[in-house]
Amino acid sequence: MILSICIPVYNFDVNDLVNAVNDQIVSGQLDAEIILIDDASTKNFVEKNMLLESKVNRFIFLPENIGRSKIRNLFLKYTQSDYLLFLDCDGKVSSPHFIQNYLDFINAKHPDVIYGGRKVEELKPGREYGLRWKFAVERENLNVEERIKFPYLHFQTNNFVVKKTVLEAHPFDESITQYGYEDLIFAKDLFKSGVKIDHIENPIVNDDVETNHVFLDKADQSARSLAQLIRAKSLDTNSEIKLAKAYFSLKDSHLLFPFRTLYNIVKPVLFRALLSGYAPLRLLDFYKLGQMAGYIRKN
Repeated sequence: MILSICIPVYNFDVNDLVNAVNDQIVSGQLDAEIILIDDASTKNFVEKNMLLESKVNRFIFLPENIGRSKIRNLFLKYTQSDYLLFLDCDGKVSSPHFIQNYLDFINAKHPDVIYGGRKVEELKPGREYGLRWKFAVERENLNVEERIKFPYLHFQTNNFVVKKTVLEAHPFDESITQYGYEDLIFAKDLFKSGVKIDHIENPIVNDDVETNHVFLDKADQSARSLAQLIRAKSLDTNSEIKLAKAYFSLKDSHLLFPFRTLYNIVKPVLFRALLSGYAPLRLLDFYKLGQMAGYIRKN
């Protein structure tokens, strides 16, 4: 088997995604399989997704939630394929040749890692969803020409292929248990070891755009994760992560105290502005930096 399509599932109906992928495998007689691992979803989602058991090669249900990093490493236990394609459960396949595109690149190039990209629909959603949509359009919806300029910085885990031996040698950091930055830490490890990340134009559509409230909660989680990495000295002043660089710059300039003071004063107004859905993303960066600095100080 060349390719295992690995989909971690958590509280999401993956019927459309799995059916689309399975149709491509069956119609094209492709050398690929589908593996699902459910990370302790609620009963209603488990029941919906159990309808897929006949269309996947393996469906594992975990009794307890183990998080985004650990669950990706767990797929190694259930596949004998040469390559693993990881897809987020909220993605949507838009190309009828999505799986074939990856197989063609694998057969031609024998790569270590491939990132295919992501996109959202260009139609702007309502104000309640504006912040997440703006972040996707301005920060994530990068074409392959833009991504290859900084191949490690623009890597994401929503839609990527990795050689099994590479993932065995460079597993995801399981100390990152919350949302955020596990992709950049993984890419950093690959960079240090000289493992190449190839980029192709083979995006997944992410139409499950969260509300401003939900996205800000995830932003807070990612700030907490980044604080954890800084405390563990996994990141330093040479980090390519902009928020980490900003933190170290404030620290080196002895400006952390005045920054925290200012942040605590403006935080209520800042939060309301972000909830409006119209705020520029630099305010989101300021919010995450303030949250991160607070978490580092508390520990």
